[in-house]
Amino acid sequence: MNEMVDEIFSNCKADLEKAYLHQQNEYLVIRAGRANPHILDRVMVEYYGVPTPIVQMATITVSEARILNISVWDVSQIKNVEKAISQSDIGITPTDDGRTIRLVFPQLTEERRKEIVKEVRKICEETKIAMRNVRRESMDMLKDMKKDGELSEDEFATSEKEVQKLIDKYTGMADDLADKKETEIMTV
Repeated sequence: MNEMVDEIFSNCKADLEKAYLHQQNEYLVIRAGRANPHILDRVMVEYYGVPTPIVQMATITVSEARILNISVWDVSQIKNVEKAISQSDIGITPTDDGRTIRLVFPQLTEERRKEIVKEVRKICEETKIAMRNVRRESMDMLKDMKKDGELSEDEFATSEKEVQKLIDKYTGMADDLADKKETEIMTV
């Protein structure tokens, strides 16, 4: 009986951790005015007929605070990489000198910073919704156990409080992460 409750907690915690990691990964690709190699994580290049991530085709370095250098290993693919970046939604025009592609991140305007902060808040809210869904699923399983007589009223109440403690912890972490990202974006 207790093993089932432990399994519910374990699954609940794992699902909350997944939601939190997803939020972290989403924030990595948000452009905050500084050069960030993760902005290219979702850009795919047609490489001999196979969509390939740029990171598997090149070395990506930050040469200055607002400049990314992309050194493509197969020089014949520079034009394809440049084309893929141009067609992506990152909003930066690449320039190449025949050997290296450069992405210069423009200084963000106050208006653009506020738009990005809204995006950060939206991602945070989506994460918290996912976490509340995890809570609902866990609570439904606990209620079913109580209904089936596998949990007493006291055990159910204790379990309910433990699930809520987990949710509160992870939603707090999600808010803290959003606050840090917002501070990063709004700092000029």
